[in-house]
Amino acid sequence: MPVDLASTITYLKDHALEHGFHVHDERHFIETYTLRQSWEIDVHPADACTGPLDLHIAVDVEPRLLLQFEDALNETDDVPDDDNDTYTVTFFFNWSLPPLERPPDLIMLSAELAGIGGINLPIEVSSVESMGALSSAEDRRLSVVGVVKRSLVDLMFRQDSFCEVFDRVHEVSMHLVDHAGEWTDQS
Repeated sequence: MPVDLASTITYLKDHALEHGFHVHDERHFIETYTLRQSWEIDVHPADACTGPLDLHIAVDVEPRLLLQFEDALNETDDVPDDDNDTYTVTFFFNWSLPPLERPPDLIMLSAELAGIGGINLPIEVSSVESMGALSSAEDRRLSVVGVVKRSLVDLMFRQDSFCEVFDRVHEVSMHLVDHAGEWTDQS
């Protein structure tokens, strides 16, 4: 049985729609030398499609992992076991906002988002301050990254296992949208 990751990613995009997101763009990369595959998907909460939040979902899959998984599928007529997390891939959820005029307290924001994400969606919050030309004002940006590991077995055969993740990602997104007006000049 061949592994059809493109269809699985398409299903995940459809699943994101069911959890309150709009899908705006998708990119699929295949590295020609190693055949490593990456998908990048740009989504927004349906309630905040006009901004100011951008959410970028990325997943990267190594070809050796796909070959091992395909071998496991060919060895059995049933769903293969993944008790040892052999076929795990990592999803990255990257939230971004426009430059911050009044940056939030990062410790407070980290605690709030940790409460929303829980142990199933660990979230890292950081801030970057940069200066372009000397005549420009400083540019403060917020970086919020969530990381979720899922088995290819779950992605292909138990696709509803992503429901809780999408619910939490949507909740984090709406929390950021609700507070973005306090931090930026956009509402």
